[in-house]
Amino acid sequence: MWSGRFREPLDPAFESWQRSFPFDVRLLPQEVAASKAHARAIAAAGILSATELATMLDGLDRVIPFALEEASKSLGGDAAWGSSTASAVLAAAPAIVALHPEAEDIHHFVELMLTKIIGELALKLHTGRSRNEQIATDMRLFVRDAIDQTLRGLLSWRGALVDQARAAGETVMPSYTHLQRAEPVLVAHWLLAYVSMLERDFSRLEDCRARLNVCPLGSGAIAGATLALDRTIAAEALGFDVPTANSMDATSDRDFALDFTQALATLGLHISRFAEELTLHSTAEFGFLDLPERFSTGSSAMPQKKNPDLTELIRGKAGRLQGAAVTLATIVKGLPLAYNKDLQEGQEPVFDAADTISGILSVLPEFTRALHFRADAMQAAAEKGYLNAMAAATYLTHKGVPFRKAHEKIGQAVRLGLETGRELGELSLEELRSFGEEFGAGFFDAITLEATLDCHDVIGGTARGRVRDAIEDASRRIASDTASIASKKSAKLGLERNALV
Repeated sequence: MWSGRFREPLDPAFESWQRSFPFDVRLLPQEVAASKAHARAIAAAGILSATELATMLDGLDRVIPFALEEASKSLGGDAAWGSSTASAVLAAAPAIVALHPEAEDIHHFVELMLTKIIGELALKLHTGRSRNEQIATDMRLFVRDAIDQTLRGLLSWRGALVDQARAAGETVMPSYTHLQRAEPVLVAHWLLAYVSMLERDFSRLEDCRARLNVCPLGSGAIAGATLALDRTIAAEALGFDVPTANSMDATSDRDFALDFTQALATLGLHISRFAEELTLHSTAEFGFLDLPERFSTGSSAMPQKKNPDLTELIRGKAGRLQGAAVTLATIVKGLPLAYNKDLQEGQEPVFDAADTISGILSVLPEFTRALHFRADAMQAAAEKGYLNAMAAATYLTHKGVPFRKAHEKIGQAVRLGLETGRELGELSLEELRSFGEEFGAGFFDAITLEATLDCHDVIGGTARGRVRDAIEDASRRIASDTASIASKKSAKLGLERNALV
């Protein structure tokens, strides 16, 4: 692609080492789509005739089937690649790469395949473009697709959490601060805390998608295309909102990949926290839930064991998401404008992050639906340890006692309970009045489990009515986000159909 200026061939070891095709082969669907869009743009600029454009587009449509057929034949002709184009390319990638050691990268490979299919006309396709803008475009398309897949996975997991919250009803559990029991809350309230986290993750990814949806094609190597291209043609063909505003930025920008990997790193933190809580709560020491057997394994040495493999693996894979974000940021942090070969190393962290979150979200929704909570054990834990002390102090504030004084009086009552082995509700009214005359017979009704829950009657609180409303609100947001994703998918499918015409 660039050997005219050179007199000596590449060192064989260096040539093999510097190739990106072994990993950027997975960008084949994106490269073909971007090439079709560019073909339309150069046809509009007079580089291709109408007949040549039709031949070019037909040839590009045949590149992926041709590559898959070659790969299948190399394996004896019986290979089954997968249900989608992306999954088929990924499954066939090792065979495709092995068959084409001459291909330096995905751009070179498509040119080689297209030349096989339509002959020398294929060499016109590179007119007015550079690999620098090609990879910037391909990666934007890849990240956009990965975001859409992740959003669908998040919707599924949010739905599973809300279903569990609805099924939990008024089941109660202790909440914790400093990993010490704090106040009783509804299990549904605890589950909805994760739904709130995922809603933020969802919006972060949507923001990332909106920002990345600009088209680098037409930016050339650094200074812009040397042809008078109508850049809106390629942008519209690929479903981008507009062309990029600056060619130097367009070819070197990887903010969209940083946004993506950093959003996944934050999502990974939330997933890991959920996994950690489930791991703790499933231990004999807590005994709050049973992990589903079909998502667990045993020990090869200890026959009694049921290990929380899924939650432990998720904690580990969250570290991979963190690592991808840090790796990419480290690569980009010191690069001068514009494109530098270092950016080639930024592809694999993005691919790994996309694959990792895809794998996690392929199992997490069903795992969540299969969780079984031990309601009796959770309620027993919520009724011990003076978890109603805050409600008790609130009772006194309603009697006109300043909160600091109420806090002190209930603290003294708790001390008496600790010394005598009794809960607050087991102390006598006479004993309580030794700490203040404000205690009355209504105190005991104010510190029941139900009253302790319902005294948190604010938006976002764990009062039973508030949580019922929160479940319905979360369900409505899921329905709204599902409809939004469906409309984007319909628009995308319409775009793909138009692209084939």
